[in-house]
Amino acid sequence: MTDIIADSLTRIRNAAMRRLETTDLLHSKTIEAIVSILVEKGYLESYSVEDLGNNKKSIKVVLKYDDNDRSVINEVKRISKPGRRIYKGRDEIKNFKNGYGTLIVSTSKGILPNDKAFELGTGGEVLCSIW
Repeated sequence: MTDIIADSLTRIRNAAMRRLETTDLLHSKTIEAIVSILVEKGYLESYSVEDLGNNKKSIKVVLKYDDNDRSVINEVKRISKPGRRIYKGRDEIKNFKNGYGTLIVSTSKGILPNDKAFELGTGGEVLCSIW
């Protein structure tokens, strides 16, 4: 597998479309940082890191639904891909979907949502968007 971020986003998207309660993702520090931002922003209910033994881990994600049993996530999309990296400056990541969506940006200060990256005055590689 070449793109673990795209795989994780696809697993979340597919589980939400099937209205599953939980889904499992492959573990990496990057994926854990992205999932923690999604929980902080209210797109996911919670997550936990599980040890599978043999030096392997997975991330169990609990999906979030509204009162009408529809997923809180309307769209999740991978922006920067291994074949084509997309970088944005501080001013270009200020607003996404008029504040209803979130860009997840890999900066020199770590993986951050677009509003925190703007506050810190840094840009970076745009990993994905969600709204």
